[in-house]
Amino acid sequence: MKIHVINGPNLNMVGKRDQSIYGSLSYAEIVDRIKEWSDSRKIQVEFFQSNHEGEIIDYIQNLNDGDGIVINPGAYAHYSYAIHDALETFKGPKVEVHLSNIFKREEFRSKSVISRVCDGVISGLGWYGYILGIEYIMGMYR
Repeated sequence: MKIHVINGPNLNMVGKRDQSIYGSLSYAEIVDRIKEWSDSRKIQVEFFQSNHEGEIIDYIQNLNDGDGIVINPGAYAHYSYAIHDALETFKGPKVEVHLSNIFKREEFRSKSVISRVCDGVISGLGWYGYILGIEYIMGMYR
């Protein structure tokens, strides 16, 4: 089994964006922390980040259903029915993650069209939310 950590638009800019919301770690530092954690547990994790909706959809459509997805769709969470539909056809486990607590922010951020096709949502726990998402997926296969 492989866990795919998919990140949407502007996630490549964390560490540069408002650090009081997104934290001070860069995208590369977040990836390194997740890799270090997953390698120590012999969990195969693959990372993908794109600012382009179609690339995210193509990536999801090319996955095997025996894999799992931890996805931070960024702003696409709030309006991308196309990513929703791609996730819906993927039969493996899926967890939506947000670095910030989307329910404490602007009203438009409190709704996600992605959530209904995911097994769960982790919001507001920073980079550690990815770890929890991976742990959930791995727990389903123990």
